[in-house]
Amino acid sequence: MSLRLSTVILPYLRWHEGGRSAWQRAEQLGFHTAFTYDHLSWRTFREGPWFGAVPTLTAAAGATDRLRLGTLVTSPNFRHPVTLAKELISLDDISGGRVTLGIGAGGKGFDAKALGQEPWTPRERADRFGEFVPLLDRLLTEDSVSYDGRFYSAYEAFNIPGCVQRPRLPFAVAATGPRGLKLAARYGQAWVTTGDPKLFETGTAEQSVQALRGQAEKLAAACDAVGRDADELDKILLTGFTPDRGRPLESLDAFVDFAGKHRELGFTDIVIHWPIPDSDFAADEKVFEQIAMEALGQLG
Repeated sequence: MSLRLSTVILPYLRWHEGGRSAWQRAEQLGFHTAFTYDHLSWRTFREGPWFGAVPTLTAAAGATDRLRLGTLVTSPNFRHPVTLAKELISLDDISGGRVTLGIGAGGKGFDAKALGQEPWTPRERADRFGEFVPLLDRLLTEDSVSYDGRFYSAYEAFNIPGCVQRPRLPFAVAATGPRGLKLAARYGQAWVTTGDPKLFETGTAEQSVQALRGQAEKLAAACDAVGRDADELDKILLTGFTPDRGRPLESLDAFVDFAGKHRELGFTDIVIHWPIPDSDFAADEKVFEQIAMEALGQLG
């Protein structure tokens, strides 16, 4: 099975002070896709610079030619399907059809209360996500949508001419629970996971591999339930959140070993974070670039 290598460029750099050059360098290095986080702020970066995902991706679309672009991930925490659909259609057009929407239910971080609401419970997030994804699917594939739901409404929301990519831009659905996996099976062109968060602090690399194998099996069962072949979905692993943490980026050999083990689980895409000094994503830039240029060749 072939494997693709992608990256995440966090939107913390001013565009003219390193932002543009990072996206252009990602294309030069041959990454399949460059994603960014769709948050209002994030963890240890909260009190520093942080820019919006859609404007950043729009600028990146104008600064690159071949690189696919996307979010990892957009969530209902501060997004509404009607306005998001219009932005995505515009971004897909500007990029010439190079956009993937990574989408998830969201968490309980800063975004969860930035609009003044109390953070939703896991059940409430799943309820909203279960309405958000089908409505967004309709908004991106139909010329006009009216809908009156429990959480979201749309009234004659027109989205002409629709996406460049047909029938719409691809969804990469982040999910590990049964309801999210059902959405991935029904609406996703890809599935995204970061592994099992319960293993992050005290788990082992082998336990993580077993957990990911179990998640992939649950995805396959969810696909079977809706009459779909799980092989139709790309499987994306966003690294940095397994017990390995940054170790796969310590050397080319370490990454090749890590990627090979996860390719055997059926993953089609490995996503690594662009190095950020003095952060959770610190890494040697020379090793990072070596991985980008040589790792897939060593995997065969």
